[in-house]
Amino acid sequence: MKKVIILILVLTLALIFFASCKKKVRTVPQPSPQAEEQPVAVQVDETAKAPQPMLSEEEVFMSKSLDQVNQERPLPTIYFDFDQYNLREDAKPLLEQNAAWMKKLKTSKILIEGHCDERGTEDYNLALGEKRAKSAFDYLSSLGIEPARMKVISYGKSQPLDPGHDESSWQRNRRAQFLVIEK
Repeated sequence: MKKVIILILVLTLALIFFASCKKKVRTVPQPSPQAEEQPVAVQVDETAKAPQPMLSEEEVFMSKSLDQVNQERPLPTIYFDFDQYNLREDAKPLLEQNAAWMKKLKTSKILIEGHCDERGTEDYNLALGEKRAKSAFDYLSSLGIEPARMKVISYGKSQPLDPGHDESSWQRNRRAQFLVIEK
């Protein structure tokens, strides 16, 4: 019996609380007809009229955090064939695009990550991932990017992009990915 009374009391208090939380309608007083007739002086901010200088790509780049830059993915990922670390023909234009970006932003440094699919041992995939990252490193170096501006790391099969267990997933996981690590 006590439980029923307590339950009724709690429900009554909750009902009173929610009823008192009604939205209150706020009325806005209407302007008087006399107020409409009087002209209003408007101040114009002269600095707002002046055209703002355009920022260069480097200035925009420097104004962003590394997280913001990497979220935009300015450097496209390249992909590899099964059990291969040689660059595919479709990867070369992407690496040339990455090199052009790095030449514009001369202070940037990147990390080249080598990745593999889930097949093979951990040790084998770590070695293969490093070879993949190194082949991208070498190609970028041949395009005039200073080696000191690039670092290489292999994640092997530990960071799959696609967690699936089929050929289309494996194709997405065999990659070299580029991260900006310094501006």
